[in-house]
Amino acid sequence: MIMLVGPTAVGKTQLAVGIAEKLKAQIISVDSRQIYKYMDIGTAKPSLEERKRVKHHLIDFVEPSEDYNAYLFMRDVIRVMSSLKDTPILFVGGSGLYVDALTKGILEGVPADKNLRQRLRRMETEEPGILRKKLLEVDPESARRIHPNDLKRTVRALEVWHKTHKRISDLQKRVKPVAHFKLIYLLRDRDELYDRINRRVDSMLKRGLVEEVESILKRGYSEDLNSLKTIGYQEAISYLRGKISYAEMVKLIKRNTRHFARRQVMWFNRYSDAVRVNLSKRGCNEVINMVEKYMNKKAC
Repeated sequence: MIMLVGPTAVGKTQLAVGIAEKLKAQIISVDSRQIYKYMDIGTAKPSLEERKRVKHHLIDFVEPSEDYNAYLFMRDVIRVMSSLKDTPILFVGGSGLYVDALTKGILEGVPADKNLRQRLRRMETEEPGILRKKLLEVDPESARRIHPNDLKRTVRALEVWHKTHKRISDLQKRVKPVAHFKLIYLLRDRDELYDRINRRVDSMLKRGLVEEVESILKRGYSEDLNSLKTIGYQEAISYLRGKISYAEMVKLIKRNTRHFARRQVMWFNRYSDAVRVNLSKRGCNEVINMVEKYMNKKAC
């Protein structure tokens, strides 16, 4: 399976649609925000015209209020793959956790326990650093792998320990990937990428990002939903609530998106076996030929 990954605004969507159209492939989105209904502009979903040209899957099918996670995503990917059978598939996205779920597998059978998570987070609030200390005691391997500031994954590791009395690091060694993937990691020179981000934010605002956010809130969705913690939406909500000016909102969306892109680059740099393509130096046709070559290898 071929997967195009890379930071936001690098040019994945346009390139993927061109490739899929040429190879008569369908696209499975690997994006944790494009799954949500009504959130179109701010998540940079493929346009309706692009979706008419190429069939996209796992876009625009989850209510903003609905709980969704990497495990459910992996399950849905398997369902879509089985329905496509011999149809060529191109995976495209930039959500690192979802990419990991497909390429490395994800732990099954240990459902989330909201009450336990709340207790653990309360412990951390009352005594900062206590969860890190406990993780070092029960699962030092996970403690070495999880960044000290990554509270979410720390809580999950301790949750698994409390629920199963087994280390998550041991359980994760048994998981299997969904399929064998060849990753093509798209990059651009930093200044060019940041310029593309800034210009895309301007375009989103002209196309009605603020109005989109206002429409979602008028539908009755709470601004506290995880889905609306997305960059672009949270800043627009602050503006609509009168907490910041329009100029400050624009500045924050651009800055936060650049910071997010930097984190994505750091995440995907971990994939040492990915084929890296700097689009600032290499043309799109080169990527198209590369994907075609890998897909032909599969066919052989």
